[in-house]
Amino acid sequence: MAILVTGGAGYIGSALVEDLRNRGRRPVVLDNLVYGHREAVSKDIPFYEGDIGNSELVEKIVNDHAIESAMHFSAFAYVGESVEEPAKYYENNFVQTLKLLDVLIRCGVKKFIFSSTCATYGEPVRVPINEDHPQDPTNPYGWSKLMVERALRDYDRAYELKFVALRYFNASGATETLGEDHDPETHLIPLVLQTAQGKREAISVFGDDYPTPDGSAIRDYIHISDLSEAHILALDYLEKGNPSEFINLGNGNGYSVLEVIEAARKVTKRPINVKIAPRRPGDPSRLVADASKAREVLGWDPKFPEIESIIESAWNWHKEHPDGYSKYGG
Repeated sequence: MAILVTGGAGYIGSALVEDLRNRGRRPVVLDNLVYGHREAVSKDIPFYEGDIGNSELVEKIVNDHAIESAMHFSAFAYVGESVEEPAKYYENNFVQTLKLLDVLIRCGVKKFIFSSTCATYGEPVRVPINEDHPQDPTNPYGWSKLMVERALRDYDRAYELKFVALRYFNASGATETLGEDHDPETHLIPLVLQTAQGKREAISVFGDDYPTPDGSAIRDYIHISDLSEAHILALDYLEKGNPSEFINLGNGNGYSVLEVIEAARKVTKRPINVKIAPRRPGDPSRLVADASKAREVLGWDPKFPEIESIIESAWNWHKEHPDGYSKYGG
């Protein structure tokens, strides 16, 4: 029996696929390579290039590989772009996911792990954020994920689809072989490391007047290996016959933008120039997870909670792959 991993050539999905393979599980990857990298998936893992909304292809994969569960990472995730092109996000992240779910249910696949996001909460009314926090997204990306969450709840009631929706905060870090290579890149840590490499003159800090100790915004960073571990624990949870759940994934420790930059200076031992820029509209001052439910329900215990260890793993990967996956032709 095998596990379908959609978006398995992406940043987080590829780490999960590698982890599954190393544990003796049988991942099968479906990715359209719009943002993923074929080179991020080992050649010995079954790989299909295509869309999750291609029902005929999905049904063939499920039948050919005796798929018993699915982990769903396929999504567009640029917040700004979602505001400019909401139709693209609702179609890809919501409508296409419904098509995927319909095939899975028709084929008898009733265990589903969903890559959700803290963006479903919107502007925080309290911090740290637990799963009972009001959900009111501030952009179409967040809404597209929340709409899938609502659909999953209804599909559980109507079709007995059991799921765990994992709402994670800032994915970061790298494994020994897999790292972050986005185009365009918008995440803080790789942008800071690009500055350390001399690819950027300075890193922009958007706002230094927030009500935080150093004036810069605070975020919760979580290593992709810890994310992968949580997904596998979530699948184990469902395989034991447990009910569907919504669960936050975060370290519960917030680091400010300036703290991340200073940690990167220590790790890289290189100068990193900073440019203070105006706040970005809608950026909360502090986003930190209450992930106690993940620990209680899944038995999850993050192995890389410290920001310096997260940055060090990313730095090691970026030094080995200065041009990302492109030098391998991907």
